[in-house]
Amino acid sequence: MEKDDIYTKDGTVDYKGNPANKKETGTWRACPFIIGNEGCERLAYYGMSTNLVLYFKHRLNQHSAVATKNNLNWGGTCYITPLIGAFLADAYLGRYWTIACFSIIYIFGMTLLALSASVRGIRPRCYTKDSCDPTDTQSAMAFLALYLIALGTGGIKPCVSSYGADQFDDTDEKEKKHKSSFFNWFYLSINVGALIAASVLVWVQDNVSWGWGFGIPAIAMAIAVCFFFSGTRLYRYQKPGGSPLTRLCQVVVASIRKYKVAVPADKSILYETADAESNIKGSRKIDHTTDLSFFDKAAVETETDHIKGSNPWRLCTVTQVEELKAIIRLLPIWASGIIFSTVYGQMGNLFVLQGEKMDTRVGHSNFRIPPASLSIFDTLSVIFWVPIYDRIILPATRRFTGHKNGLTQLQRMGIGLFISIFPMVAAAFLERERLKMIRRHNYYELKEMPMTIFWQVPQYFLIGCAEVFTFIGQLEFFYEQAPDAMRSFCSALALTTVALGSYLSSLLVTIVTSVTAKNGKPGWIPDNLNYGHVDYFFWLLAALSVLNLGVFVWIANWYTYKRAVGTLR
Repeated sequence: MEKDDIYTKDGTVDYKGNPANKKETGTWRACPFIIGNEGCERLAYYGMSTNLVLYFKHRLNQHSAVATKNNLNWGGTCYITPLIGAFLADAYLGRYWTIACFSIIYIFGMTLLALSASVRGIRPRCYTKDSCDPTDTQSAMAFLALYLIALGTGGIKPCVSSYGADQFDDTDEKEKKHKSSFFNWFYLSINVGALIAASVLVWVQDNVSWGWGFGIPAIAMAIAVCFFFSGTRLYRYQKPGGSPLTRLCQVVVASIRKYKVAVPADKSILYETADAESNIKGSRKIDHTTDLSFFDKAAVETETDHIKGSNPWRLCTVTQVEELKAIIRLLPIWASGIIFSTVYGQMGNLFVLQGEKMDTRVGHSNFRIPPASLSIFDTLSVIFWVPIYDRIILPATRRFTGHKNGLTQLQRMGIGLFISIFPMVAAAFLERERLKMIRRHNYYELKEMPMTIFWQVPQYFLIGCAEVFTFIGQLEFFYEQAPDAMRSFCSALALTTVALGSYLSSLLVTIVTSVTAKNGKPGWIPDNLNYGHVDYFFWLLAALSVLNLGVFVWIANWYTYKRAVGTLR
């Protein structure tokens, strides 16, 4: 191996700031620490959040619709705050220090939540298991803790997957081939954490105490931080490239200023640095693309551009223009993930409330499974499908299509969107049969009816299958198609679909409740679901999913993939 081949060519450095040595840093030698961190952090997050709608309902004394909306709004915030962490990581701190700083906020929020559920005086006063009378201060304490957690997790979410992918050199074909597998195993670690959360921690919350139920996730988060710092010497680090938002705004402003300037037919004369490297720290040059040509005006040199020195608000490089184009092209694909996230969000909300009205006993025993624990079958589905996809589907489709990843990322996401229609159909059919039994036997006031909760398994399993295709494909797609210096930002952008899915679900619940609960009618989603029609809500989501799939297929055919050229070293 030549001396130049010892070091990465994607701009990464080691923890001392020196060029990263391929033999000593990165790849699978560094990834176990990142994957271990993610597994523990997700255990903490899902251990705290999976059962949260029931905590709102039974401990904070909120109505079903209010508890659902509060849970959705909080969950949505957890996926909006990544924009803050992504901006700081790409612009100033880098991914390593962003993860480190926001982890402290995360642990503080987790600790405060555990205290708010266990310490006398700040925990809600309860008369029975399901009858509590919290003060405004006690409710505020819980929500303060939750929104600190939302801020902490937001700083981490967009950085960890990108940081793991940074450990593989994009310019090395052998390493790049392993990157796709990293995303699969990274997502598997998320679901291993979720599996423990849904099976053990939800049971602790329902049968031991909420104090322990929230305290164990706080300990898991502390372990996650220890995992992360343990790999410091092995990591590769991308240098922050300055504010990506400023660069995007410069292209827009320069294009508008030159709206009368004609773009030359020969695109090779558009402005670009003469060096092999781009003028953006941490970014390779990006090849020119022909669409969205209005923004090419920002790279057209005029006589006045260099009179007072180079002004980036008047003249931008082709690479800078292509950054903006890449983001614009991503937006329609991004928007198609919102409906999928709305479907996904039902696992922590209406699926749980539906399961609460069913027989939660395991067989003929007296052991009862908490309704939120059914999400374990979503997790088991992911754990089942990830190895199958990585070891069977990927090699088989690679031989058939010739593509290095078997399916393109857009094809993978489209298959997931198609599968996501069916969990809503399954949930709607189940609810319809449940309501038929209630009317037939007059079970309206039964706390739980003699229909086993395990009839919910298919809807959870189908969502897990859809996740493996859509969410993992989305992770890889937004990382690969992002400009080099905006990868945290684009990962955060992908995560905001979960936020907007939660907000959309909350909005739909609000609209449906206001429209259907008039003139004394219970509406589709009353406190006692036995009087409602949640099945209609599931059919609504199934119809939206079909429409979303059609729009996605049209967008995917239009999409132009990014082409990076050159190296950073």
